[in-house]
Amino acid sequence: MSVDPAARVHPSAIVEDGATIAAGAVVGPFCVVGADVTLGADVELRSHVVVSGWTDVGAGSVIFPFASIGEVPQDLKFSGERTRLVIGARNRIREHVTMNPGTAGGGGETVVGDDGLFMAGCHVAHDCRIGDRVIVVNQSAVAGHCVVEDDVIIGGLSGIHQWVRIGQGAIIGALSMVTNDVVPYGLVAGPRAELDGLNLVGLKRRGVAREDIQALRVALLTLKQGEGTFIERARRLGDETQSDYVRRMVAFITGASDRSFLVPK
Repeated sequence: MSVDPAARVHPSAIVEDGATIAAGAVVGPFCVVGADVTLGADVELRSHVVVSGWTDVGAGSVIFPFASIGEVPQDLKFSGERTRLVIGARNRIREHVTMNPGTAGGGGETVVGDDGLFMAGCHVAHDCRIGDRVIVVNQSAVAGHCVVEDDVIIGGLSGIHQWVRIGQGAIIGALSMVTNDVVPYGLVAGPRAELDGLNLVGLKRRGVAREDIQALRVALLTLKQGEGTFIERARRLGDETQSDYVRRMVAFITGASDRSFLVPK
C-alpha cells in the first residue's frame, strides 16, 4: 500500500494492501479501496464508496456516496480475466453510479475521459469509451462496447444499446432508447429514438459560427433525401463541403461501426 503523507484516510475506511493514494486525496468514512486501485492527486471519495478491481481514478475527481466503481463486468462471458477501468481527471461521479472494467473480448479496458458529470444512478458498462465533458443524466445506462464522443449529453432514464456510437456534440433526450449510431451534433429523442435535428443549443453554447451551423443544417437535409444510399449521400457531402464540422460528421458516418444509423425523419 502506498498512501502519500498528504492524503487523508478516514479511520473507518478500508484501504487494501497494494492500493496507491496520491497527495491531497481524501478517502471518506466507510469507503473501500481495493488492492489494484490508484487514486490520483486530490481525488475525493465522499463516503460509503467502493472502488475495486484494476481501477485508476484521475486527479481531482469526486465520487459521491454509494457509488460502485470497478466491480466485475455484467457480462456472462467474463471469466475473471484481469481487465481495467481508467477514469480521467475532474469527473463528478454522483450517488449510486456504477462503472465496470473491460472484458477480454472487448479489448480489456473501459475508458472515461476528463471533466464528465455522471448523475445519480447512471451506469457505464464494460469496454465503453467515454469522451471528455460528457454528461450522463440520472438513471441512464450506457451498455457494453459503446463509444460516446466528447461533449455528448445523455438525458435522464435513457438507454444506449451495446455497440452504439454517439458522435461529438450530440444530445439524447430523456426517456430515449437509442439502438443505432447518432451522428455528431445530432438531436435524438423518443421511446425508440429518432434523429430529430441538430443540437442547436449545444452548438451555440460552444460558439460555433453561424455558417457552420447552417452547413450542418444543409448536411442533415442532404442526408435525409437525395439520390443513393445514406452512406453514398454522406460521401458526396464530404467531397463538397468546406465546413470542418460537416467533415467531422461525414468521417463519423463513414467510419467503422457495428450498427446502422439513426437517420433524419
